[in-house]
Amino acid sequence: MNGMEKKLAEYKCDTNEAICLKLVRFAEEVDDESTTFHPEYSHQLYGDDEVAFGYKGLQIQLYYSAGNLITLFKVKYSARVTENFDCMEPDDVEGKIREIIPAGFSCNTDDFISLLEKETNFKPFGTLLHTYHVHNVEAGEDFTYQIHKVDVSCPGFREYHERLQTFLMWFIETASFIDVDDDRWDFFLVFEKYNNDGETLFATVGYMTVYNYYVYPDKTRPRVSQMLILPPFQGEGHGAQLLEAVHRFYCNLPKVQDITAEDPSENYVKLRDYVLVKLCQTLPSFSTDKLPLGFSDDMATEAREKLKINKKHARRVYEILRLKVTDMSDETKARDYRLEVKKRLFAPTKKNQRELTKMMKCLRPEELASHISQMDTALQQEELEKSYQEVLAEYRRVIERLAQA
Repeated sequence: MNGMEKKLAEYKCDTNEAICLKLVRFAEEVDDESTTFHPEYSHQLYGDDEVAFGYKGLQIQLYYSAGNLITLFKVKYSARVTENFDCMEPDDVEGKIREIIPAGFSCNTDDFISLLEKETNFKPFGTLLHTYHVHNVEAGEDFTYQIHKVDVSCPGFREYHERLQTFLMWFIETASFIDVDDDRWDFFLVFEKYNNDGETLFATVGYMTVYNYYVYPDKTRPRVSQMLILPPFQGEGHGAQLLEAVHRFYCNLPKVQDITAEDPSENYVKLRDYVLVKLCQTLPSFSTDKLPLGFSDDMATEAREKLKINKKHARRVYEILRLKVTDMSDETKARDYRLEVKKRLFAPTKKNQRELTKMMKCLRPEELASHISQMDTALQQEELEKSYQEVLAEYRRVIERLAQA
């Protein structure tokens, strides 16, 4: 790197560090750095490198009022490349943000602080589904939370949602905004209910969007599209509360076939495992005496009819609950369990083998050579054992969380 390149490198900023997010309840929090959090992703706006060029000390402030998400947007920096290099143009960092935040934001801190006073007028949208409490160790008291079911016809919700969905860009890797004009969308929101000087206020905690697909002839299949608990509230159990409340809501609708998720992340799958196991462990077909007998049609039917859980997910729930009641120090019981799980894991490979056997009859020698490696039994066994151990670790985490609940 030559001298010029070194100087220009000083004007590169990591956009994940430069973007400063806040959920502001009180005026003094605006300047309190301890309340700031940063994105996990910014590539959708600033490219795969997540770098902005042209600034030193870049700070992109996106502060939201805790309840109604009224927005303050400011860009600060200590130096810009054009001050020292006439031929260089800085990236349009401000323009990129303006592409995703709706109109009506403030650029003045004093104006934003004055708008915080209106937070007392903000009330959650929609219908209250569930209230729960979480003990806050630091405060030494229980905090109250509410989950609401909302549709886009609620007055003010459309504008609120436009502000809320901007968080998706920073915390979901493949996020995209949805068409709220489609009435098949359901929205579920989590709020914290708190008091300040005798007044009751609400803070936005997170939300979920669900799309209702048509299933012939007269059913629907709700599919979870997006789910986000905002960073200041993560790790407190709100995701599990939200997912369970949503499941219970759809369980009461006769027209619902089952509940699925669109391209679920690894973290979502872990959360779903926990919630579905928690729900299923009280069903008669999943009783302790029936689990060692294997996965049954009764389990699949009861999970579908009572909890809107499809067969694939019900099978996974069965495996977790069976592990929970299996003495893995007993060689026979451990072997039976291992074979039961591996049988499911091996099923796709076995199907591929059958198809390959059929193909071999019509493949040319060079084509056969490229496929034959797929039938390496030793390699398959090794991969199968690896998959089994990974699944076992995932299941044990779910069981540990159940024990702590």
